[in-house]
Amino acid sequence: MTIKTVFPPTLSPHVLVRKLPGWAWQLIGAFAIYVIVTGVMLAGYEDAHVQLRLTFDPLLQAELPVQVHVTGALSALFIGLILMAAPKGFGFHRTLGWAWVIAMTVTAGSSFFITGIFENAYSPIHALSAWTLLGLPFGIAAARRRKIAQHRQQMTGMFIGAMVIAGLFTFLPGRLMWDLFFTL
Repeated sequence: MTIKTVFPPTLSPHVLVRKLPGWAWQLIGAFAIYVIVTGVMLAGYEDAHVQLRLTFDPLLQAELPVQVHVTGALSALFIGLILMAAPKGFGFHRTLGWAWVIAMTVTAGSSFFITGIFENAYSPIHALSAWTLLGLPFGIAAARRRKIAQHRQQMTGMFIGAMVIAGLFTFLPGRLMWDLFFTL
């Protein structure tokens, strides 16, 4: 006797959820936290009406370390997206990989000159910058030792954690990236 279901066995929600990789769960969790935190922050504004806009004035008026940080982060994000989408080991992978490492180093290093969240003290996000600066040489060493799976895991983890998840939280209300794209 066969049991008919709404979904074929390979497309059932249960099977699809089990097939999601760990990084996808991290992104889903980070996005859920972002939506909740943003909602709570915007609830503090009476009659908050968020509008999409694009202005570079806040970035142009920011201090030099902030401008360097944003430039490095955007470079690392775009190069990282290319590296993640392209076949691994393609001819240009090594060159783009080094460009990504340099952009990540600039992004993480410049963050130590930015202390806006806790006035003149480092915030917990600076621990992520230190972790990135420590992790980059390990990812490079893994590639040089031909431990490709380890290299892929370390670099993908850095991209997801430092670029995507941390980058998402730069869009919280009141932060620079929010001011570039949104208005209340």
